[in-house]
Amino acid sequence: MTDIQHIQDFLPCATPDKWLENALDNQTLMLVDHANCEKKAASTALNLIYRYTDNFELLTKMSRLAREEMRHFEQVISIMKRRNIPYLNITASRYAGGLREQARANDPGKLVDVLVIGALIEARSCERFARLAPFLDDELEQFYTSLLKSEGRHYQDYIGLARKFAGDDNVDERIALFSAREKQLIEEPDTEFRFHSGPVL
Repeated sequence: MTDIQHIQDFLPCATPDKWLENALDNQTLMLVDHANCEKKAASTALNLIYRYTDNFELLTKMSRLAREEMRHFEQVISIMKRRNIPYLNITASRYAGGLREQARANDPGKLVDVLVIGALIEARSCERFARLAPFLDDELEQFYTSLLKSEGRHYQDYIGLARKFAGDDNVDERIALFSAREKQLIEEPDTEFRFHSGPVL
């Protein structure tokens, strides 16, 4: 399995064991929400491409990221189709919205914050894929393990761009701010299981 120690070092906490139990008990719902997460990740990258047209490094990395996320989306829905799992509309978790609540409203701070949030989301996804993989059936174990390298690269792309765009800002302070909120969202109980939810007790 891909070494994700750098991901674990970046995140403020580990996924609670209770969430892992929730996921294994709700694998159909997990796959539906996983598909949603991949689609939203691609959308975030495309929004950055439309909004920030003057930086070729950002455009290139976000274009690649969007393509990879849509490929992952296709892979998830293919698995769902084989398992006769319908792709139903479900509510979003409070995770991404809870992180965005603390983002600044205006650039350049807004862009830095969006990139830091993106790094946290990608890092958390990677960590959860790694936690889940050993407990899943062969198909899902292989699929989730195959995602670790790309998700880890997406985290690095986001955090690298955040540091470049921060300018005189101390990006570590923004990382600490969002990490503290991320820890709350991951550890505090949730009422509904989602891929990025806290544990449902």
